[in-house]
Amino acid sequence: MEKLKLGVMAPLEKGPETTIEEVADFGLPTCQVVCWQRDLLTEAVAEKVRAAADRHAVEVTTIWTGTPGPHVWDFVRGPVSIGLVPPEYREARIATLKEGADFAAWVGAPSITTHVGFIPETLTNPLYPGLLDALREIVEYCASKDIEFWFETGQETPVVMLRVFEDLGYGNLGVNLDPANLLMYGKANPVDALDVFGQYVRGVHAKDGEYPTNGRELGVEKPLGEGRVNFPALITKLKALDYSGALTIEREISGPQQIADIQAAIKTLAELV
Repeated sequence: MEKLKLGVMAPLEKGPETTIEEVADFGLPTCQVVCWQRDLLTEAVAEKVRAAADRHAVEVTTIWTGTPGPHVWDFVRGPVSIGLVPPEYREARIATLKEGADFAAWVGAPSITTHVGFIPETLTNPLYPGLLDALREIVEYCASKDIEFWFETGQETPVVMLRVFEDLGYGNLGVNLDPANLLMYGKANPVDALDVFGQYVRGVHAKDGEYPTNGRELGVEKPLGEGRVNFPALITKLKALDYSGALTIEREISGPQQIADIQAAIKTLAELV
C-alpha cells in the first residue's frame, strides 16, 4: 500500500502565498486550507492559492470552511451556536458553505469540510428535519461543483453521523476524522469509531487530546503523542480500510510552541506511516 502523506492545517487569514509557503517550509506535501473569513472566499484569492500550491508542489486536500456567527466550543453554548443545527444561523451558514464550495472548485481542492454541529441523537427531535434539508441544499450544491462535503468529527457520535449519511444518501459525503475531537467531546474512542463510519473517512486530522473531566468543558488538546489517541492503532486500522488520504497535523495553539509541536508530530508520524 502507498505510504500515507502528511500535511498540516494552513490558515488562509495569513495570506494565500504565506499560507502555502509555511506548508512547504515544514517539508510537507499536503495541507487543509482553513478559512473563517468569508470575504477571502473569492476567485482572486483562490487563484493565488492555486498558483502558490503549484509552485511549491503542495496538494490542497480540502477547504476547511468556517461559518459566520457565534461558535462556543463547550457543552453549554456549543449545541445552540455551532454548525447548521441552530436554525437562526442556517441561512448565512448555508450561503457561506456554498461560497466555500465555489472556492474549493477554483482552487482545485476535492472537498470542503466543516463542523455540522451537535446533531440531534433522536430522530424525533424537531431540529433534525430542518438540519437534513440544509445539508441536502449544501451537498447538492457541492455535487454540482464536482466536490465532496466532509463532516468534521466532534459534536456527534459516530452512529449519529452514520445515520445522517444514510438519511441523506448522497455519494459525495465524507468524514474528516479528528480523533482528538471524538475524545475531547466525549463521543467515542477514535479507533473504535472506524468500525462505524470507517468506509466514509476521506481526511484525517493528526491531533491529540483527552476526555472531558467535567460536564461543561471539552477535554484538553495535547501535543501529538501526549494524549489518549492511539496513533499506531489508528493508522494500522486506517490502512486496513484502504485509506489513502492525508494525515493533516493540527495543533490548536499559536507561536513558537505550535511550530515545535508540529515538527515533533511530523517526526512521530513519519515513523508510523
